[in-house]
Amino acid sequence: MINCTVKNWQGEQVGEATLELKVAKEENASHIVHRALVRQITNARQGKASTKTRSEVRGGGRKPWRQKGTGRARAGSIRSPLWRGGGVIFGPKPRQFNVKMNRKERRLALRTAFTSRSQDLIVVEDFAAQLAQPKTKELVSALTRWGIENGKKQPKILLIVSEIPENLHLSARNISYLKLILANSLNVYDVLEADKIVLTSDALAKIQEVYSD
Repeated sequence: MINCTVKNWQGEQVGEATLELKVAKEENASHIVHRALVRQITNARQGKASTKTRSEVRGGGRKPWRQKGTGRARAGSIRSPLWRGGGVIFGPKPRQFNVKMNRKERRLALRTAFTSRSQDLIVVEDFAAQLAQPKTKELVSALTRWGIENGKKQPKILLIVSEIPENLHLSARNISYLKLILANSLNVYDVLEADKIVLTSDALAKIQEVYSD
């Protein structure tokens, strides 16, 4: 179980919230999270790299010179891989990098990864009404009030909300170190990559509802 204090727009503590998710056993936790992370990164590869073999390179149908009598090495095509402009030996071809993982395992890995970040969670009240108009500066100031300090290295922030109003989207899109996602679209990579995770009370309830099984 995760116990968190809830902060308002001004950064004051106004309550508490809890989150209880079923996680993997301690001896298997790192293994299943690693598998899910590798799966997500691998499946993101497009696999579109392609080179042409000697049979696919245009030209080279005629034998450059006769087989014997010239004193030169034998050659059957100017598109041989040994020649400039020739084909490629064992070059990359389009392929699928998909790695399969059971749905129950994926969800267990996500719950385990999220629970492991309990020390970096910051729960805040829903602040959509505070952004009457798109204002990046106000959102940055709010992050500071919530306890995210800017040091020599800007921390990566994951902001989780139950829904994304237009003003919030416009305010957050220009912050390079902030990623905005929905509570029902969590993934292992974003959860582990972020230095700090900020989520609203509604998002916390949504996570409990969606990922509790």
